[in-house]
Amino acid sequence: MTDTLRARDRVAKTALYLVLAGGLVLVVGPFVWMLLSSFKPEAEIRANPPTWWPHDLTLANYGSLFDRLDFPTYFTNSAVVAVVTTVGNLLFCSAAGYALAKLPFAGKRVLFGVVLGTLMVPSIVTIVPLFVLSSNLGLVNTVAGLILPYLAQAFGVFLMRQFILSIPDDLLEAARIDAASELRIYWQIVLPLCRPALATLGILTFLASWNNFLWPLVAATEEETYTLPVALALYAIGQNRTEYDILLAGAVVVVLPVLVVFVLLQRHFVRGIATTGLK
Repeated sequence: MTDTLRARDRVAKTALYLVLAGGLVLVVGPFVWMLLSSFKPEAEIRANPPTWWPHDLTLANYGSLFDRLDFPTYFTNSAVVAVVTTVGNLLFCSAAGYALAKLPFAGKRVLFGVVLGTLMVPSIVTIVPLFVLSSNLGLVNTVAGLILPYLAQAFGVFLMRQFILSIPDDLLEAARIDAASELRIYWQIVLPLCRPALATLGILTFLASWNNFLWPLVAATEEETYTLPVALALYAIGQNRTEYDILLAGAVVVVLPVLVVFVLLQRHFVRGIATTGLK
């Protein structure tokens, strides 16, 4: 009987590994093809049937990309927007999450309900009001106009609030007994304990900000304020023809910073996802 159970367990594990391996291929496969195709000439990219490994390996796609795009300007714009947006979300969302999780004040439940309600509103609905507000404030075609609408987001507040709930109240009360201010408790006790959640929020925010296309496309109409995704789309996709060689090379360049951030913070990211909301 024991041997039968062990055999069933091995079969179940093998089936699970096969399913996970298939899922991994489906997720990673397009990225691998994108990377390999960025070294192909455009004729080979358009070939039917498509090739997997490049027959004529070339770096001309990357040369054309950097020649045609003002890459330093677009990269700097994307980096500034992504970094400032990420730092702002880490600071403001953690502070709001701490207040909603640990501080008693009138209307806290109503305020938290409003935060949850905003999560149900599609972001596309807010594009027109955001543009009108930014235009009235003179923020169109400015880097600040790309940053301010996303400097604090409801999802980040919800994520940090759920994680901070797991911090023992006794620890905070002990600090208050020692005459620590709420700001000091937040800065010296809560934030260090929230590293996994902060890493998770940082990666998700950086990824969303770096890859954000619609808002920069609407709010930036001059080249000096373009971000990388907008510049890449405008220069590689024409009215009559898409230059897939430049588009794929640019996609690789856009993805690399996100991969670097994820590799550096993946341990904290996995821990944050696993523990957020547990008490």
